[in-house]
Amino acid sequence: MIKTATDGRLVATVTVDNQEQRNALGNSGKRELAEAIERVSRIDGLRVVILTGAGGKSFIGGANLKEMSTFVRHDASEGPALTHRVCEAIRRTPVPVIARINGWCLGAGLEIAASCDMRAAADSARFGMPEVLFGLPSGMEACLLPQLIGWGKTRELVFTGRHIDCDEARACHLVERVAAPDKLDDAVEDWVAAILNAGPDAIRAQKELIRDWERMSIADAVQQGIRAVAAAHGSAEAKSSMNAFLMRKKPA
Repeated sequence: MIKTATDGRLVATVTVDNQEQRNALGNSGKRELAEAIERVSRIDGLRVVILTGAGGKSFIGGANLKEMSTFVRHDASEGPALTHRVCEAIRRTPVPVIARINGWCLGAGLEIAASCDMRAAADSARFGMPEVLFGLPSGMEACLLPQLIGWGKTRELVFTGRHIDCDEARACHLVERVAAPDKLDDAVEDWVAAILNAGPDAIRAQKELIRDWERMSIADAVQQGIRAVAAAHGSAEAKSSMNAFLMRKKPA
């Protein structure tokens, strides 16, 4: 169900392949996805991770409802915990994780997308948090949505369960880029190329610092930023990057 591939640039692609069920994830699929992300995160020299769904119709169409219908009250924590494990694996990945959203992005799929660092979507994609329509609240990494789209839009999605199209998703900042389906790879590659052009150590430091920003007060985040920037100054990467820039600026 989960496929991984890494190219010569050390860009890893993780693909959810359960097309008969809109790439929905049951507990075993969530576990497999978490393990795949944890595994690629340990690749030496890893630069970027792209997360997507197989086919052209769905990114991750939520959890497996048939499986969920068998869960027992007060004894159904495994599924939610596995959703969190996937999301936490993405957030702990030391390099940027890009969500390539090629279709339906619902429930757990939207939580997973929200856990990624950037989101590019095909203009045919649809988004939603439909849990209340099935007698459940939206939990786990749905708590990330207010940071992305604000409290009002979050409440609208989790209280109504309605789907929104890509134009609405872009307007509320749920996705950063929108492209025609046949141009989605180009949009993702534009980001990948920009990240590869930056210093790999700087990118890793930035990913870690963003995690700090999310959990710290502004005062603490500022001090953490001072420490991170100070630690990077004078490194071989910083010196070579600055010297290369300065050499280009020198007159002939």
